[in-house]
Amino acid sequence: MDGYPLLKRYTAVAGLCTIGVLASPGTGAAQSPQAGLDALAQWTVLDVATGYETRSAEALARALGPGWSADAWGNVVLRTGSGTPRRVVACALDRPALAVSEIRADGYLRVHRIGRGSRHPLWDQAHEAQQVRILTAAGPVAGVVASPNGHFAQQHAADSAVVSADQLWVDVGARDASEVRALGIELLDPVTRHWPAWSYAGGVAAPDAGRRVGCAAVATVGERARAGGAPAGESWFVLSAQEVFGWVGLSALLARSAPVADVILVGPGEAAFTRGTRSAERMGNLGGVLGALGLSQVTWIAPRVEAPGALSERVQAEDAAALRTAVADAAGVSLSANAPWLAPPARAALHVPPTPARLVPAADLLRTLVELHAVPGHEWAVRRAVLEAMPQWARERALVDDVGNVIVEAGPDRDTTVFMAHMDEVGYEIESIAPNGVVTLGTRGGAVSSAWEGQTALVHIDPPGMPSVASGEGGPPTRERALAALQTEAAPPLRGVFLTRDVATRKRPSEMQAWFGLDAEGLATRGVRVGAGVTSHKEGLRLGPTRFTARALDDRAGSTALLLALRSIDPERLTHKVLFTWSVAEEGGLRGAGVMARRYGASARRIFSIDTFVSSDTPLESSHFAYAPLGAGPVLRSIENSSVSPPAERARVLRIAEAAGLPVQVGLTQGGTDGTTFTFWGAPNAGLSWPGRYSHAPGEVLDLVDLGRLAELIAAVALAPEA
Repeated sequence: MDGYPLLKRYTAVAGLCTIGVLASPGTGAAQSPQAGLDALAQWTVLDVATGYETRSAEALARALGPGWSADAWGNVVLRTGSGTPRRVVACALDRPALAVSEIRADGYLRVHRIGRGSRHPLWDQAHEAQQVRILTAAGPVAGVVASPNGHFAQQHAADSAVVSADQLWVDVGARDASEVRALGIELLDPVTRHWPAWSYAGGVAAPDAGRRVGCAAVATVGERARAGGAPAGESWFVLSAQEVFGWVGLSALLARSAPVADVILVGPGEAAFTRGTRSAERMGNLGGVLGALGLSQVTWIAPRVEAPGALSERVQAEDAAALRTAVADAAGVSLSANAPWLAPPARAALHVPPTPARLVPAADLLRTLVELHAVPGHEWAVRRAVLEAMPQWARERALVDDVGNVIVEAGPDRDTTVFMAHMDEVGYEIESIAPNGVVTLGTRGGAVSSAWEGQTALVHIDPPGMPSVASGEGGPPTRERALAALQTEAAPPLRGVFLTRDVATRKRPSEMQAWFGLDAEGLATRGVRVGAGVTSHKEGLRLGPTRFTARALDDRAGSTALLLALRSIDPERLTHKVLFTWSVAEEGGLRGAGVMARRYGASARRIFSIDTFVSSDTPLESSHFAYAPLGAGPVLRSIENSSVSPPAERARVLRIAEAAGLPVQVGLTQGGTDGTTFTFWGAPNAGLSWPGRYSHAPGEVLDLVDLGRLAELIAAVALAPEA
C-alpha cells in the first residue's frame, strides 16, 4: 500500500534550537538559527558524487581552511594533535548519483546508477522532469530529465509503473552528439539533481541531507579541535570518499595509517537517531582493514532524518544539533551548544554557453517572468511584471479588469484583432491544514503529481485586495487597477517540501501533501490559509547553444513573446484595432479568457492565442502528430482538442510570415487555448506558438530562436492590413 511516512515530530517556530556562516567554531560566537540552517543547506548541495570526489576535494580542502588537505582518493582530511592515541572521525562526503551511460546521436544522454544508488523507492523517479547537473571535468553543465508531455495524458494513460533509472533521458539542449561534447560532457560523467540550498522553518531538505549534515558536524568539530579543543593524542577528521561502495576512501586511508585506536563513523541519515557500536564484521570490506588494525568495532552515529534516502530527505535543526553534540562527545572535543557551523564553499556555478546577442533580450525577459509564481487566480506578481516590462506607450494605456486580466488597446476602432497570452501556471492550492501543519493540496491546472512529489515547495501569501476570478466580471477594465497592480507587494513565500511516499507501487501518488516546518497555528500566524497557492522553487536555465528550461514556460514564453512584439510596434502604424491581452486562470478553465470573450468577442474579427505548441519532438513521444522540431521556427497551432483554425486564416498568417521572411511550422497538438472562448462569439481562433518539450513539467524546454521569431511574427501579423 502506498503511503507517506508519518511526521514523528514537528517544530512550531523556526529555530527552536540554536544550531549555531562564517565565524570559526573555535570562537564560541553565537550564530543565528537561520544562518546555521543556511550553512547546513550549503553543505547539502556540494557537487560531490561517488567516485568523482577528486574533482572537488582540493577546492573543498582549500576553502575549509588551514590544516585541511585532500588525498588521492578524494578524502578531505584535517589532522590535529600528535602522539597517541590516534582516533579517526569520519563522515560520508559522497552521495548516490547517476552516470552518463550513452551519448546518443540525437544529443540526448542515457544514464545509469553509480553503484547501488539510493534505498528510497522513488529516488530514480524523482529525477524525471527535473533540472539536473552533469558534473564534467571542467565544471557542472545544466540538463533536464525528459518527461512525457502533460498534455498527452491519454497517450500515457497506461504509464503507471514507478520510473527507474533505465527509463531516464537527459536533454542538455544539444542537437547532436558533437554539441554534447562541445559542452564538455563525456561518457561516465556523474549526473545529480540541480537542487537549491533549501532551508525551511527549523530544518533543511536535500538529496541525502543527513550524510551532508554529518559532514558539517565532523568539519565543525574538527575546526574546534584544531583551535585547541582536542583531547590528548592525535585526531583525524575525515570527509571520506566512496561510502556508497562501502567506505572505500576511508578504508584506503586507514589501511596505511596504523596504529589507530578508535574509529568514529557518522553514517547516512536513518529514521531514528543512532549512537552505539558496530562490529567490524558488519562493515563489509572495511571490516577487514579494521581487523588488521586490531579494531573489533567502531562507534556508529547517524542523524535522524525524515524520508531517508529520498531526494527531499529532511533534517530538523534539533536533530542536526544533537548529531553534532554526539560527534563532539565521541571525539572528546569541547564544543559549546551555540558554536557556529563551519560553512563550506559555495557550490560551483553552472557553465552557461554564450548567448547570441540577438537572443539576449528574449532570454533576459523570459527569465524575469518565468521565475515568478502564479497559480490560477494568484497572478499578481506576473501581472505587475508584465506591466513593468511594457514600452511606455503601452503602459500608459494598460487597463486591468476586475478578474485581473491585462488589456492594451491600440489602433483605429475597426476590424479588432486580439492577441492573448496567459499569466498563470499549473500548481496547487491548499485544501486543508492538519493540526501538525501538514497541508493537503488540490491540483490547479494539469500539474503532473509525480513530478512534484518529493520536491521543494513554496506557499504564497497573496496581498489583500487582489482582483479575483471568483468575485469579478461585474465591471469594466480600469486604469486605476493597472496603477494599483504596479504597486503590489506581498510577503515572501514560505518554504517547505512536497511530501513523498515511503512505499510506492505506482507512479503517481493518490494525494499531494506538503510540509512547511510549522504547525497549523504557526502557519496561521504567517498568513497561510486554505486556498493559498502552492508551487515549487524554479530557476530559468540556459541549455546548450540556444535552449532554455524552466517551469511555467507555458505561458511565460507566450507573455514574453507578446511583450517583445509590443516593444517593436509603433502604435501609429496600426491600421485597425489591436488588443494585446494577458489573461488569468487559463489553466484548467480558461476563466479569464471567458470574461474577455463576453466583453470583446462579438466585436473581434479574429483572436490569436500565444501559447505553447506541445511538440512530440522528444524520444518519449510518437512523432505521428504534434511533431514540430525545436529551432525550426514558431508554429501555427492549427488544430487542438477544442478548436480548428479556418484554412483561410492559416493561409493569411503564412502569407504574412513569408513576406516577413519568417519560417513557420504548421501542426496539430493536444490541449486547448484561451482563444477557444472567442470562437463561440464568432471570432476564429488560431494559435501563434513556439514548439515546447515536456509540457506542464518542472523542466519545460524551448529554443530561444523560436521565441524571438514568434515575437517577430506577432508584430508582423499585428501590423498587416486586413484582408
